[in-house]
Amino acid sequence: MASPDALDSIQLNFSPDNLLGLNIALAIIMYGVALELKWADFQYLAKNPKGFLIGIFSQFFVLPFLTWVLITLLNPPPSIALGMFLVAACPGGNVSNFLTSLAKGNIALSVSLTAVSSVAAIFLTPFNFSFWAGNYPPAAQLLQEVRLDSLNVFLTIILLLGIPLLLGILTTSKFPELAKKLAKVIKPLSIVIFGALVLLALLGNYELFLAYIGAIFLWVLGHNFVALASGFFTAKLARLPSKDVKTIAIETGIQNSGLGLVLIFSFFSGLGGMALITAWWGIWHLISGIILASIWKKYA
Repeated sequence: MASPDALDSIQLNFSPDNLLGLNIALAIIMYGVALELKWADFQYLAKNPKGFLIGIFSQFFVLPFLTWVLITLLNPPPSIALGMFLVAACPGGNVSNFLTSLAKGNIALSVSLTAVSSVAAIFLTPFNFSFWAGNYPPAAQLLQEVRLDSLNVFLTIILLLGIPLLLGILTTSKFPELAKKLAKVIKPLSIVIFGALVLLALLGNYELFLAYIGAIFLWVLGHNFVALASGFFTAKLARLPSKDVKTIAIETGIQNSGLGLVLIFSFFSGLGGMALITAWWGIWHLISGIILASIWKKYA
């Protein structure tokens, strides 16, 4: 197996057409998330705010902090660390709604958390990434070399998350019947397209992926376990109902790796460690999420 340190100077290949496709797929996915939002979901949150607040706290504060702790203990190469920080700074992934349903969790809470965390990510993703990466010296040095433009990152997240969510909410409020029909088609189709583009990113760099998969797999395995566990125990400590505990664990452990990949190929030139960590996370969190949800569905 090749030395993971070499990933700090390797860039993955991903064509402009594929990057454009990834951007479009991510925007469509977020539009699909908003199509599933119902007024009843917000009414539920107003009457039961505790689970929602704990979910946001777990997603944007507990996970990034524990990621910093994990990285400090493991001391991975800087590009690997940056990938882990970026994944932890991203909002929850839309597939979390499907997994929550499979696990017999709180679907209203899941959909609401995905949507609101995606809006909050416009501000919190750039902040969390810069803050925690800046507090790990090897990653901070690499970040300075890249010279990340925070304003461009902010605008990119608005375009990919904020605007599609707003359009989806407007569609649902103005044309509810159309929204129901669109949701049935858009969500599964966009997930398939997104999955295909992630696979393209890996297959287009097949030799690199094979050379480093051993190390990448272990880092993602450990990080994903920390993410799921942090959501689970944060919700448990808050004494939330079982359905809410399942939901917050899944929302915290299923990250929007698509957003991470767009940012990496747009602003980091496909930096090796970051790209491989984020791409493999996009596959692994589906596997771990399905396994966990399949177990939890037996315990309503």
